Amino acid sequence: MKGSIIERGNALRLKVSLGRNADTGKYESCYETFHGSRKEASKRLRQILTELDKGTFIKPGKATVAEYLGVWLSDNIKPNLAENTFNLYSYICNKYIIPALGNIVLVDLKPQHVQRLYAEKKASGLSNRTVQLIHVVLHKALKNAVKLGLLSRNVDEAVDSPKNNRHEMHVMSETDLHIFLELARSTEYYSLFYALLFTGMRRNEALALRWQDVDLLLCQLSITRSMQHLNSAAKGHRTSFKEPKTEKSRRLIALSPSTVAVLREHYEVQKKQRQALGLQPVTDSDLVFSTWDGNPLRPDSITQAWRRLARRCGLSGVRLHDSRHTHASMLLKQGVHPKIVQERLGHASISTTLDLYSHVSPGMQQAAANKFDDIVLPKVKIN
Repeated sequence: MKGSIIERGNALRLKVSLGRNADTGKYESCYETFHGSRKEASKRLRQILTELDKGTFIKPGKATVAEYLGVWLSDNIKPNLAENTFNLYSYICNKYIIPALGNIVLVDLKPQHVQRLYAEKKASGLSNRTVQLIHVVLHKALKNAVKLGLLSRNVDEAVDSPKNNRHEMHVMSETDLHIFLELARSTEYYSLFYALLFTGMRRNEALALRWQDVDLLLCQLSITRSMQHLNSAAKGHRTSFKEPKTEKSRRLIALSPSTVAVLREHYEVQKKQRQALGLQPVTDSDLVFSTWDGNPLRPDSITQAWRRLARRCGLSGVRLHDSRHTHASMLLKQGVHPKIVQERLGHASISTTLDLYSHVSPGMQQAAANKFDDIVLPKVKIN
C-alpha cells in the first residue's frame, strides 16, 4: 500500500491506496484532510499505513461512534491500562455510550448529542459519579480521535461536563481512633487497620506489602506495588500485583515505634501460626497481611470488616479510605509540613494534599497568625 501528501489550500490531504476492491474489481483510495505541518502529516500518513497493515484502520467519515469505540478499547485501552480499568471502560461504553450515540457517524457527532446524553442519564436517576465516568471515558476516546486525525476537534469540550460530588470526608478524632483500635484488637485485622491508620497507606498498597518491603530495624516500609483483584463470571476471582500508577506512589514511609511494635508482633504470630499448621516458614516474599495459609486477602472483605467495626463504634459514616484522611488531618493539625504529608500519602502533587485537607487550614491559619505575633512583636516586660 502506498500513500502520498497533497497540498490543498491551507490544509494537506493524505491519500492512501487501498488496493483493488474484491467485489467491484476497482482500485480504491482513502483521503483524509490534515491540518498541521508537513512533518506532522508525514507522521500521520505512516500511522495510517501501519493501521492498514494491522487491519485496524477506520475510514474517516465512515466509522460510527460504536465502531470507533470498539477499536479504541482494543488498541488503546486494553494494552495500556490495568485490566480492571479496561473492564470499567468497556462497561461504560457498552452500557451507556453506545446505546445512545453508537449509530451516529463519528464525524457527525455534535455537542448537543453529548449534552443530551448527560442530561438523560442524570434524569434517569443515575448517580453523579456514574455520569461523570461516562464523561471521562467519552472525553478520553474523542481526544484520541482528534490525535489520530479522525476528528478536527473534541466536541465534548464544548459541553458542560457533569459535576462529580465528592464523598464527604469523615475524619476520626483521637478518641474515636483509640476506641476503634481497641475493638479491632480482638479481630484478625487489627495489625492491618493499625498500619493503615498510622501510615496513610491505601488499602491495596497494604494488601500488596511483602515482608521484604518492611524494615523493622530502620523503621520504614517501601511501597513498590499495589494489589489488583479481578472478579468475572468467566474467570472467577483473580489477584495480581502491579506497579503504582504514578512515580510519587512509589515511596518510603517512616514507621512510628508503636507501628513497628505492632508489625513485629504480627510477624511472630504469623510465624507461630504457620509452624502450628505445618506450613512453610514465613519468607521475605510472603505477604505481610494474608490469610492463614499465606494467600492474598480479598479487598472487599477488608472493607466490609472495617464497616462492621466502625458501626460498632458509632462511626458508621467513616469509610476505610477515611483512614488516610484521618492520618493526614492529624499530622497537619500537629504542624507537620504538608510536603511531608504529601510524601506519606503518595499524592502526585502538594496541591492535591492542600485541596483535600483545606478543612484543617482554619486552625493552622490562626496558629500561624499567633506565631507571627510572637516572632515580630517585642516582648515588653511590665514591672
